[in-house]
Amino acid sequence: MDNCCSVQCSFENFLLRGWDFIVGHANYVCKLKQTLPTLSDALQELRAERDDVLRKVDVAEQRLLKRLERVQLWLSKAETMIIEAERLVADGHQQMNNLYLGGCASKSCLSSYKFGKKVAKMLLEINDHMSKGAFEKVAEDQPAASVVVRPVEQTVALESTIQKVWSCIVEKDVGIIGLYGLGGVGKTTLLTKLNNKFSTTPNDFEVVIWALVSKDYDVEKIQDRIGENVGYSDGSWKNKSADQKAIDIYGILSNKRFVVLLDDLWQRVDLNQVGIPKPSQENGSKLIFTTRSLEICGEMGARRKIKVQCLEPETAWELFQDKVGDETLNSHPDIPN
Repeated sequence: MDNCCSVQCSFENFLLRGWDFIVGHANYVCKLKQTLPTLSDALQELRAERDDVLRKVDVAEQRLLKRLERVQLWLSKAETMIIEAERLVADGHQQMNNLYLGGCASKSCLSSYKFGKKVAKMLLEINDHMSKGAFEKVAEDQPAASVVVRPVEQTVALESTIQKVWSCIVEKDVGIIGLYGLGGVGKTTLLTKLNNKFSTTPNDFEVVIWALVSKDYDVEKIQDRIGENVGYSDGSWKNKSADQKAIDIYGILSNKRFVVLLDDLWQRVDLNQVGIPKPSQENGSKLIFTTRSLEICGEMGARRKIKVQCLEPETAWELFQDKVGDETLNSHPDIPN
């Protein structure tokens, strides 16, 4: 008798579990008319949230801030969800055509069940992800680039040109910048000030390299200067051939966002021969050089050519007055007021 009761109870439990299973499956199918439009609405909200976060990131990056890793992770996951949700919404029309009896039955029960389950799961994931998208901040200050600060004379005469060059540096599609002008107008001072500015101004470069080229152009001297900045400075490396050094330099710089500053070009420098990867929008690196010749700017492929010139007479006089002071000016009879 006990055995009969046990068998009966087991059978009833089996039926109950089976019924719960059937009801659970049916719910995914019956609720498709509700969950599918809800998913479509959630998809629109997720797109809007993603776009809002991207706009905040773009504004921050224009100020040379660096997007947070968790923000990038959220955006990547949102993009994946959007693609999957779009696919489900697109497939929804066919699935809805399979339903009958007010949406509680399907011509393809298994297919509708699986689809309904995916829709319900995606809704939960989107809602959960949306709740994590309210960032207090999306970016932070960049660490200063690795740069050797160089001594430079204090001068305000070049400040407007420095700002002009810096604006070009910020432009993503400007990889090579040429600074040209007569000898003695301050090109080297300008380049030095730019070099030092990378140590104090937030930027996304990893290394800033200065190298003097001069009239006696020597590939290996440039390579050795670059090598000192990227960890190649021992005697064995300096004994390598120029071709071997170029390969080493290229291998290092191609994995970094770099700025190379070349001072005093008298002829075209072959970047491949030195080992410098060509700056581009893709790698985000920069090459800035000084030269006396506008023609050299063209030969180097400069995207921006900026003329460095002497101050206008009136501006120079105002600067002179400011530096000397009224007392000195008034005390000397040969200096006009």
